[in-house]
Amino acid sequence: MQVEIINTGSELMLGRVLNTHQQWLCRRLADLGHIVTRQVAIADTAGEIQGAVREALNRADLVITTGGLGPTSDDLTRELIAELLGRKLVKNPAVLAHIENFFSQRGRPRPPKTEVETFVPEGAEVFLNPTGTAPGLAIKVEADGGKIEDCNEAARVNSPPSPRCASASNGERVGVRCLPASIFPPPSSRWLVMLPGPPRELRPMFDQFVVPLLSREFVREPFVCRTLLTTGIGESRVQEFIEADLESLVKRGLGLGYCARPGAVDVRLTAFGDGAANLVREGEAVVQRILGANLFGFDDDELESVVVGLLRSKHKTLALAESCTGGLLAHRVTNVPGASEIFLGGVVSYANEVKAKFLGVRVETLARHGAVSEAAAREMALGAQRQFGSDFALSVTGIAGLGGGTPEKPVGTVFIALASAAGVEVKKFLNVWERETFKQVTTTQALEWLRQQVSA
Repeated sequence: MQVEIINTGSELMLGRVLNTHQQWLCRRLADLGHIVTRQVAIADTAGEIQGAVREALNRADLVITTGGLGPTSDDLTRELIAELLGRKLVKNPAVLAHIENFFSQRGRPRPPKTEVETFVPEGAEVFLNPTGTAPGLAIKVEADGGKIEDCNEAARVNSPPSPRCASASNGERVGVRCLPASIFPPPSSRWLVMLPGPPRELRPMFDQFVVPLLSREFVREPFVCRTLLTTGIGESRVQEFIEADLESLVKRGLGLGYCARPGAVDVRLTAFGDGAANLVREGEAVVQRILGANLFGFDDDELESVVVGLLRSKHKTLALAESCTGGLLAHRVTNVPGASEIFLGGVVSYANEVKAKFLGVRVETLARHGAVSEAAAREMALGAQRQFGSDFALSVTGIAGLGGGTPEKPVGTVFIALASAAGVEVKKFLNVWERETFKQVTTTQALEWLRQQVSA
């Protein structure tokens, strides 16, 4: 089964809006056993929209468009696709009632411009919008041989007019579309699904209406995807360690992929067919055997969630002392539901005076070794543990850059200390990244060290 997604919106092409549909829809479709084979983003213009849909219908069994269904002048998808397929737009009373009820419940009059949303292509299935006004649409486009033509292209190459091309009364080409006497090669029909652009509208509509349509119209091939999450080792090294041992499974159909993120590498295992689950399980066992020490979770796990879960299960508490990470470590921990059970508090001690006053770092230590040093990190962790009375305390101090480095302590130098009932240890890292990645990598290193200690 071939699946293509067409994301419409000039704002996407200008970089003004992040296209979150590409990840969300691909993930949902993959979970349902339908892998997206192609995805494009295009501007809100007639040529772009009709051209992209025309091409997609020549290849795919399922085409999903996003955006362009609203009431404003740049919402063109509905009209242009109806024109492309030669279908009339007809007023739908259910959509009108839904829109009127939407505004009535909010005590507001219905804007006249929403009238355009009540018109849908003839024969389309209508998805009433559970969180908005613009309906989604699904059209089954029957196969009848041949491919849809581009009359503009035919005109450019001086080819003879096709009888399927729309013509004006004087015999000249209209040049926008071709009549739907031929859309794509036989034998199968295609489904064209149109969804609204706002994620808060698209996502519930997909789950409520598109998922049942897929179950009804398409055979789901068994598909299994498992992602193993690692940290503390680079992408190329991960591949070196596991590739040879997975070779026999790859020959049997196991898909193997890698994704590098700041401070982490994902190993993705996939398989299709009736034996997919067993094949992925075999691959997972190999990866766990080789990378077990660096493996912190699976699929959608976050390192901070794993750490908080471990601390909760062992009834241990945590305090933090941060300098160069500026509170990001505390931010990541407190993003996890239930963190209040284990996280007592932290100090963002950017200035030396704060390190001395609130964490008890000695003035002599700062003068002799500097704020970015093993000694300072050690005293920061012990100070946080003492101040908050925690079982564990992490401290981070370093040079994020761009300036501040020396030959002895170049930009990227980081000291991380971990205090526990067994004492305090310090590790040194060199994280030469721009500031945001530097902070992300440093906090990942701290959390991973804590995970290993709590797990021991």
